Amino acid sequence: MNVVIAIDGPAGAGKSTVAKRIADALSYFYIDSGSLFRAITFKVIQSGLDMNDINGIIKLAENSTIDFSNNKVFLDSIDVNSKIRSAIVNSNVSHIAKISEVRDIIADIQRNIALKKNVVVEGRDIGTTIFPNAAFKFFLVASVEERARRRLLELNSSGSNYSLEEVMEQISKRDIIDSNRAVSPLRKAEDAIIIDTDGKCIDDVVNEILFNIKSFN
Repeated sequence: MNVVIAIDGPAGAGKSTVAKRIADALSYFYIDSGSLFRAITFKVIQSGLDMNDINGIIKLAENSTIDFSNNKVFLDSIDVNSKIRSAIVNSNVSHIAKISEVRDIIADIQRNIALKKNVVVEGRDIGTTIFPNAAFKFFLVASVEERARRRLLELNSSGSNYSLEEVMEQISKRDIIDSNRAVSPLRKAEDAIIIDTDGKCIDDVVNEILFNIKSFN
């Protein structure tokens, strides 16, 4: 049976960077579940669909193909890796993620990958809903201010010009939406290990997770 390492947590907690490093260290396949939702969100925005047109969004998701290759996301065979990180996608992805049918489509993509290889998966409901029987579960946390600083660097490095206060507000709103949605809300799995990333460099967090994994072997 293939091994699944689930890494959950709120926006900006460092999940993506840490999960990539863990996958590299163990030679596992990395699945960025957030990118899957971002890709659908990007396509919805590009199509001009209203965010309240649930049936239209579901149909669009059903007719989309999303793949990973060389740590990049391909939507309908087009590289959208940089485009799905925009502020407008950030502001709308939680609305798309609330749709249960879209979540089912994304879950199937992830489970199909895990049928073929060992994976490190990061998201918000990986250990609770997508892979409740994952061999290892971690839940990353950090303060809103710390998470906003990290996201601000990411956004402004791509040419944006946001303030820390603006990003903190975005993240706080997303936390509320993610934690209170009816379908698969953001929460820690009972058997997940909490990793506080505040004030820690990536190496420290990666080493802490790898230590926990190896201690079970």
